[in-house]
Amino acid sequence: MFTSIAGRSVVVTGGSRGIGRGIAGVFASAGARVLLVGRDRSALDAAAASLEGEVATVVADVSDRDQCDHMAEVAVERHGGIDVLCANAGIFPSARLTDMTPDDLEAVLATNFKGTVFAVQACLRPLTDSGHGRIVVTSSITGPITGYPGWSHYGASKAAQLGFLRTAAMELAPSRVTINAVMPGNVFTEGLDGLGQEYLDGMTASIPQRRLGSTADIGYAALFFASDEAGYITGQTLVVDGGQVLPESRQALDEM
Repeated sequence: MFTSIAGRSVVVTGGSRGIGRGIAGVFASAGARVLLVGRDRSALDAAAASLEGEVATVVADVSDRDQCDHMAEVAVERHGGIDVLCANAGIFPSARLTDMTPDDLEAVLATNFKGTVFAVQACLRPLTDSGHGRIVVTSSITGPITGYPGWSHYGASKAAQLGFLRTAAMELAPSRVTINAVMPGNVFTEGLDGLGQEYLDGMTASIPQRRLGSTADIGYAALFFASDEAGYITGQTLVVDGGQVLPESRQALDEM
């Protein structure tokens, strides 16, 4: 059995929607005290109301270091410290290289990459003080492993997160703070609403398990990295994609 995470303080950035809300739900169900972080007050309130357990909220934009500091201060004030940071906040607008503007590039890097670094920096002291600090980064298969037209800036930001965490893991190791990343494949979130069944069927057909992932699938991977039992694991990545990156061709899937 894994050591209970009940009562531990968990910060989830980008926690009002999608994968972030799924991660928060898994931790809250395990008895953790969760702080949801996001930019939209109404979305945060709706997410908190939908989750069972001890869930608080704070409005903060992770692309702003000062707001990340405020986020960490609220977590310490509300929950007495920070045991786990789930650096999940991310945006994924589409822009082809021929159309991508400097502002498009900066917006994605500011939230997805800089936001990860700023959140980690802001939470470092309480994570160290906890004695079992855990950082779990939500990266993606897109960028580090796969590519998709229109997402070159997104893919670059997700690969940058992994480059960051490997050296960060070394710097944090003496403090017994671990940092690892979950790399989701295609996950069903509200962001897919309105795309139509044909689009969803096409996504599903590319996955050997023949299903889209759930946000809870990502949450349970994060929960493992946050456990005491994962204390000797740091600087690592875990692909959670139903086998999506395994086939070498569409024919390989047809042969199943």
